[in-house]
Amino acid sequence: QVQLVESGGGSVQAGGSLRLSCAASAYTYNNYCMGWFRQAPGKEREGVGSIDGADYTRYADSVKARFSISQDNAKNTLYLQMNSLKPEDTAMYYCAADSGGCYSGRTDFGYWAQGTQVTVSS
Repeated sequence: QVQLVESGGGSVQAGGSLRLSCAASAYTYNNYCMGWFRQAPGKEREGVGSIDGADYTRYADSVKARFSISQDNAKNTLYLQMNSLKPEDTAMYYCAADSGGCYSGRTDFGYWAQGTQVTVSS
């Protein structure tokens, strides 16, 4: 059983930056795929990106070159660094984890954090 606790959301003006953190209760580094998702009001949840045990990252086209995913093995914590934020990045952001490898479009994560709100004003 893995519990995930997020922190770091908030409000920022367009062009600004935020960093989200996701602390895992159990060791997840080697054998898990860690993902970030977001859901805006009235829209379906979409994948933001993921990272695997080899620190290989994948990103949605909408956030490439602006967002960066990393993980700290010692702290068992996942990060989402968001730069050059746009109003369309406004959403509830969720981190997720599951065993097995990451692959493009993966959504079948068994463990989810509570979500944290990110609001970007123009």
